[in-house]
Amino acid sequence: MAAACGSLPDGPRRTCSGRPHAQAWTQAKATKRKHPVSGEAPPAKRRHGASSLSAKKTSSKETQRTYKGSAHKTLSPKKFLDGPGSGKREEKPCIKTSSLFKNNPEIPELHRPVVKQAREQVFAPEAFHELGLHPHLISTINTVLRLSSMTSVQKQSIPVLLEGRDALVRSQTGSGKTLAYCIPVVQSLQGLKSKIQRGDGPYALVLVPTRELALQSFDTVQKLLKPFTWIVPGVLMGGEKRKSEKARLRKGINILISTPGRLVDHIKSTKNIHFGRIQWLVLDEADRILDLGFEKDITVILNAVNAECQKRQNVLLSATLTEGVTRLADISLHNPVSISVLDESCDQPNPKETASPQTGTWLDSFAIPESLDQHVTLVPSKLRLVCLAAFILQKCKFEKGQKMIVFFSSCELVEFHYSLFLHTLLSHSRVPTSEQPPSASLPLKFLRLHGNLEQEERTAVFQEFSQSRTGVLLCTDVAARGLDLPQVTWIVQYNAPSSPAEYIHRIGRTARIGCRGSSLLILAPSEAEYVNSLASHKINISEIKMEDILSVLTRDDCFKRRKGAAQKSHAVGPQEIRERATVLQTVFEDYVHSSEKTVSWAKKALQSFIRAYATYPRELKPIFHVRYLHLGHIAKSFGLRDAPRNLGVSAVKRRKAHVKRPDPWKKTPGKHRLAVGELLRSEYSSGLEAGGAKGGKRGRQQPAPSKQRPWERRSCSQHQDDPGRPTQGPQASWKGF
Repeated sequence: MAAACGSLPDGPRRTCSGRPHAQAWTQAKATKRKHPVSGEAPPAKRRHGASSLSAKKTSSKETQRTYKGSAHKTLSPKKFLDGPGSGKREEKPCIKTSSLFKNNPEIPELHRPVVKQAREQVFAPEAFHELGLHPHLISTINTVLRLSSMTSVQKQSIPVLLEGRDALVRSQTGSGKTLAYCIPVVQSLQGLKSKIQRGDGPYALVLVPTRELALQSFDTVQKLLKPFTWIVPGVLMGGEKRKSEKARLRKGINILISTPGRLVDHIKSTKNIHFGRIQWLVLDEADRILDLGFEKDITVILNAVNAECQKRQNVLLSATLTEGVTRLADISLHNPVSISVLDESCDQPNPKETASPQTGTWLDSFAIPESLDQHVTLVPSKLRLVCLAAFILQKCKFEKGQKMIVFFSSCELVEFHYSLFLHTLLSHSRVPTSEQPPSASLPLKFLRLHGNLEQEERTAVFQEFSQSRTGVLLCTDVAARGLDLPQVTWIVQYNAPSSPAEYIHRIGRTARIGCRGSSLLILAPSEAEYVNSLASHKINISEIKMEDILSVLTRDDCFKRRKGAAQKSHAVGPQEIRERATVLQTVFEDYVHSSEKTVSWAKKALQSFIRAYATYPRELKPIFHVRYLHLGHIAKSFGLRDAPRNLGVSAVKRRKAHVKRPDPWKKTPGKHRLAVGELLRSEYSSGLEAGGAKGGKRGRQQPAPSKQRPWERRSCSQHQDDPGRPTQGPQASWKGF
């Protein structure tokens, strides 16, 4: 009897003879070693006394909490699980996982057609003193602006404009187009026989699309006018007080620089503004003015100027020419000279040719600086945020002298990422580790610029970033045109631009006037065809692998997985990179879910992203379509652990939905479960199912949503900068220009 009882490995606590359980356990082990039985089921887990039993129960409960619940409600990195094998404790850290590297679409091989890009010769051997300008003006250019030789566009444009001809100027970004028209304007006005008086009003009118470009042009004109103090420049733009602007107009402005919306406002409301002495009308970044919906405002301005002054000199300038610009040139220019600074290999037209540029070469190809290196990376949607953060750390924290601009598609996206990076990357970068000296990394500096900021803040940010040698500027396309931001080394396009022309203007913020620069375009695997679209416009891009960007996380111990004292750190490899990327994603998610306010911000940014994604033009719809988005994965890139529902319901199903009065006598089963289900959706769900209700009854009980898509509602998108200014196509109204 005793032998029978002792042969049971999991018998009762006491043997039949009343011996303690520990002695019976020893006998059972010895018996099993002597008489192994083949084909038996594996024995149950052994318990080592009461203390080990309670520890095991606790570990079992923690394991259930980890794997039965959500993938994100896990244990802290400090807690470990026991291995199921031998009695020795095998330490396995249970970190918070975001499943970043699961269920992602395969990254396709990027077949990049190699094309010959259109090139321009930036500098010309001729100097400014060869143009016959006023000696004081030449001295100002040499001493104040510190320029001696001209660029190619200045060499071709200034003599033509000094002859009094209308001109349509096209040249690459950063080639000196502002001076190409400012120097002839100042030269002609200072040489008038009757000396200009301040009370005469404007002699030159310069229209620019954005406030920042207006301030930059005003600063350039001010420097050129230092020896000619009797000529007074002035600027009008949104965000300033109308009363102070009216006072300046009443005193007199001779060279007036303005945004179209604010000038139309003064034309309608200010009585003392007149254009009887206008001799110059300049439209800088003309294509951008039309893109922002200022076509009606330009018509009002042209009618007001034509009513008082018929004879004047007109100039249109842009880095890209569109059909809208050619139409505007036909209306506003008289027998213009078309100036393009392209290489002879690109079949450039004759600079003296007096015809509108209707050829395919002018409209389909873009000149790109030779010193600009262009890159693209394909990143799954769930990894977009981590990849962007890793690239910022790589360039601005571990490399010296880097200055970066990151472009987003809307103001909400700028605000969300600015707040997120300030509270995560910036706080982590300030904590030096014991293994890494503080001098090994550089402090991060984040700034933001978009149309929803107050004008004082926009001006302060613009000046601070211009004067800074390092930093990261998160912005919308408000900073994509004409701005000369010195020493910018990297341009990152987090959201793909809506046209190749917009792509050219974005990357044009770097590699200006012969300096070196680089750009990075971040695309999803489903958007890889966009590279071929750029190649059709003679834009050549090289690829950077996502793994190469994420590998920088191994240099930052802030995102190192915490290990036990007995565990040795293994060599850096793909698994280590994935673990650190998961830790970084967990940091982002912890901040987003730290309060209801931050969760709300993330959801608003997600909705803004979808609205902007739905506004891509028709020719890009096969590449960028809302139906291709996996909302669960997209939500991960905003730090959300679950995707908000009803963001991707198709318009057809919304139109078919009818408002039905609920039956007061009919109970609604599962009301609580339905409400919770409507709010959240798993990251593995695409989020495109209508309503998510499986049963017909439950679907009828839901209120009919609005017929308008959530992403079609008006919001501050990438071009928003002026209230009440309509745009062409489905884009929203722009605010604040």
